[in-house]
Amino acid sequence: MKSVTTTTRDRLAEDSARQGRRRFLKTAMKTGALLAIPHVIPSSALGKADSVAPSERITLGAIGIGNRGRYDLGCFLHEPDLHCIAVCDVRRDNRQRAKAMVDDRNGNKDCATYIDMRELLARDDIDAVLIATGPNWHATAATMAAKAGKDVYCEKPCTKNIAQSLQLRDIFARTGRVFQAGTQRRSLPNFAYAIELARTGKLGQLQTLHAHPGGLGTQMSGWLPGESEPPREQVDWDMYLGPTAWRPFNRRLMNAFHFEKGGGLVGGGCLEWGSHCVDLCQWANDADQTAPVEYEPVGDQLHARYANGVKLVMRNDGWLPLGSCPVRFEGTTGWVETGDDAEIEASSDSLLLRRGKKIPGYPADFHVRDFLDCVKTRALTRANAECACWAHIACHAANVALFLDRKVRFNPETCEFIGDDEANRLRSEALRAPWRI
Repeated sequence: MKSVTTTTRDRLAEDSARQGRRRFLKTAMKTGALLAIPHVIPSSALGKADSVAPSERITLGAIGIGNRGRYDLGCFLHEPDLHCIAVCDVRRDNRQRAKAMVDDRNGNKDCATYIDMRELLARDDIDAVLIATGPNWHATAATMAAKAGKDVYCEKPCTKNIAQSLQLRDIFARTGRVFQAGTQRRSLPNFAYAIELARTGKLGQLQTLHAHPGGLGTQMSGWLPGESEPPREQVDWDMYLGPTAWRPFNRRLMNAFHFEKGGGLVGGGCLEWGSHCVDLCQWANDADQTAPVEYEPVGDQLHARYANGVKLVMRNDGWLPLGSCPVRFEGTTGWVETGDDAEIEASSDSLLLRRGKKIPGYPADFHVRDFLDCVKTRALTRANAECACWAHIACHAANVALFLDRKVRFNPETCEFIGDDEANRLRSEALRAPWRI
């Protein structure tokens, strides 16, 4: 049983974090208990400007911490109200590097490391997770995290097919967990400004949207010759493959850019930058809860059409020199184009009068901040599960048209291709046991 002094100390410490130093001292003076507590109070317990009270911190676990994962983790570690306590990766070198990052930020050696994400997700002291594994894992890992009661920031592409997109949306709706897709350009000023021009009629009636898909080929993940499999502590190959089809270990597959990125259908296809650029076009067309209804390969492009008549063109060439991941929106009275350089070109200088701050590159910091704010408020993130679902469906449907090399028609109400059994068989794929969504 606690002594009276200990109970008073605990209550006053809680009051200090919740009410602030001034009110805390006033309460302590009235109760006469000031001498029963330490005279030196950590600034973190008081929520001072240069620190955050423990009760206000979000505890994070990071899953998949290779090159992109470490970049994302670095963005999280910049935030004062974020406390990372665990990292997980199938590769020992990734675990060691990420642990060093976290321990350096926290000023201790306490960051836990895991090979199996299920052990990390089982911890009840973790509020949210970063998922930056290979795309073969994204939807399955995010589903597992939501079921474990965690909020999720998930790198793109978030799903491997149409069925997974719908399942991911539904699981976050059922569990009420917060989801943010790693399409961070939704949080960058130049893209948001161009989209505002399209959405508010500044370009006239919207007619055509242009997206850079980052490739429209049919490169598969492949099957390379088997190599001697390293010890599990060094590389857990079975866990790396996860729900995707088994194949023998080959180190080159662990670093393959196209590994299971397109659901075993199209390795890069429309899902690479498409999950960014098509997503931005969806937003510009107020189509965050639907997708185009027609998809057709046209030369080296993919043309799609929305039910409202707006055309979506996925193309690799013919862009202004504005950096990677460009988009272009055209209306009856004007057009605007922008990319990762943060420059914006438009049909009229008057369209750019309120363009705001230029932030070149594609930093994820603003997107991470939006996620953390929504974890606290339980509001929808900018790239929530609903809009991520439909942007990915648009990319997957485009991939189906590319794979079949013909026009397909899609019904967003039923999420089926119309009168097309061959296309409908490509909406999903089997997952390797024991993994499931």
